[in-house]
Amino acid sequence: MIQLDILAVGNLERDEDGNILKADSTSVLIRTPKHCIVVDPSTKYMRPFLKTSFKQIGVFVKDVDTVVLTHTHSDHIENLDMFPKAKVYVHSGASQEIKGATVVEDEEFELCEGVRLVHTPGHCDEEMSVFVEADRRYVIAGDTIPLEDNFFKNIPPRLSNDPELALKSIKKIRDYADVIVPGHGFPFMTEQ
Repeated sequence: MIQLDILAVGNLERDEDGNILKADSTSVLIRTPKHCIVVDPSTKYMRPFLKTSFKQIGVFVKDVDTVVLTHTHSDHIENLDMFPKAKVYVHSGASQEIKGATVVEDEEFELCEGVRLVHTPGHCDEEMSVFVEADRRYVIAGDTIPLEDNFFKNIPPRLSNDPELALKSIKKIRDYADVIVPGHGFPFMTEQ
């Protein structure tokens, strides 16, 4: 059975003009029978939350064998150094090089049974989401769906390379997910 745990709930703070003041991504742990996977290790600010969550869950940081980066913006990758022995996955077109990372070229890539990496561009060219078949169908959406409002109001991320493509990626997630973990917030059910 695949199990998901939220390591840290991200946030996104803007000023009244919409400029980002502070951004920390949500970080997720996926445990499968064969792998221990972290999706988006978040920012240095979130490091204490990640460490506490690992202790509470009863998983050692050294047990993480895989890290998936939904994209390489700094608010999603700063704690990558916590997992020096993990295999790291990024999608092609990354805005910054991650030394030693495995680059996914395909639209869909099966990471392991029940866990797929799905290209969901729009916010940026490299954006991918993690589709998980567990007790429900989960999508760890990164900034394809940065906030719950993006999903329910069907609006692309405010920062998008291609807003039309972003809406197509949101639809791809909508067609699959029962539960969505947004890039910057708490998980939510797709049916309310």
